[in-house]
Amino acid sequence: MYAEILTIGDEILIGQIVDTNSAFIAAELHKIGVSVYQISSVQDNREHILTALKEAESRADIVIITGGLGPTRDDITKHTLCEYTGDRLREDKEVLRHIEYLFSNYISTPISDLNRKQALVPSRADVLHNAHGTAPGMWLKGRRGVLVSLPGVPFEMKALFTEHVVPRIIASYDRPVLLHHTLITYGLGESAIADRIETWEDALPGHIRLAYLPNLGKVRLRVSARGTDPEAVQEDLDRYVGELRDQLADILFGESDGEALEATLAKLFTARGATLATAESCTGGAIAAQLTAVPGASNFFLGSVVSYATGVKKDVLGVDPGLIEAHSVVSPEVAGAMAEGARKVLGADIAVATTGNAGPAKGESDAAVGTVAIAVSGPGGTRAEVFTMGNHRERIVRKSVHKAFEMLREEILKF
Repeated sequence: MYAEILTIGDEILIGQIVDTNSAFIAAELHKIGVSVYQISSVQDNREHILTALKEAESRADIVIITGGLGPTRDDITKHTLCEYTGDRLREDKEVLRHIEYLFSNYISTPISDLNRKQALVPSRADVLHNAHGTAPGMWLKGRRGVLVSLPGVPFEMKALFTEHVVPRIIASYDRPVLLHHTLITYGLGESAIADRIETWEDALPGHIRLAYLPNLGKVRLRVSARGTDPEAVQEDLDRYVGELRDQLADILFGESDGEALEATLAKLFTARGATLATAESCTGGAIAAQLTAVPGASNFFLGSVVSYATGVKKDVLGVDPGLIEAHSVVSPEVAGAMAEGARKVLGADIAVATTGNAGPAKGESDAAVGTVAIAVSGPGGTRAEVFTMGNHRERIVRKSVHKAFEMLREEILKF
């Protein structure tokens, strides 16, 4: 079964916003055995949308459309869908009641006729209730397959897709069984790994696939198995993952079915009843931001001190000025003191700290751009290391965050 994803909006094409919707939809479709044939972005232009719909339907069983459902004149998706399918707009009373409810309870500006017009939907469409916004989702028959229109606001789209679209696809289509398992390795690049497992990879049957997903010092290896019999597919997947696990045992860091490392940390800390604090300088709160993006982070994460200035390291975290003078702010000694200070100030079982030079200038330390010291402090003591993270500011921060997570995982496994 094939799907296509069509995003509508000039703001995507001029780079004003990043299309995160397509990545989410593709990942969710993949989980239920639906292959994405193509992802396209088009302008808020009638002819452009009509052409894109026709081309997408020629290749796919279902077309997922996001965007263009707002109340303003440039949002023409519903009108164009009606033209494409030979339908007309009608007012949906339930949608109108919901819009009026949202305005009376949550929106300070008065409701207008433009807002009420969002209750207009194609007459033959099945309306998908949008609990979080005024633009409903729509499931309608196209010229060849099914068209699904969703709002472009990411949190509204995600809720509609997971609560309404995915269950309906599962109920409406026979799909292949598609299972994945991911092994996470550290310390060896993808080309070196490929050389090591070349014989094993060459012998894989057609329904088993291996994907290399390198990122920031680690390589994820995703093994995928496809078939019609769930038990047989799972058995084959387990067999080949087991063989790969044996070949890479010395560099295997963890296993995940696509789970982010911060989500793994959340599970580990929660399961052990341990608490965590962070002290961040060069990462500027990025570690805390990724941790608190995980649902349930309040179960283990206490807080963070973003000690970007040297004075904050001294006055808030209690770092000895003599230590900074002797070793500089970018040093394992100072990173260790920051972690110990955060652990004490916030009362955490474990704390992680970062201090480094992300560039472009050297700042208060003579350490080269890309030099980062990371420390983890726990009941068993404090461990600090220095890393060279390259010379690109954004990449230095991202690599530092991932290395901090790696060190935290090693620490919590001892707890």
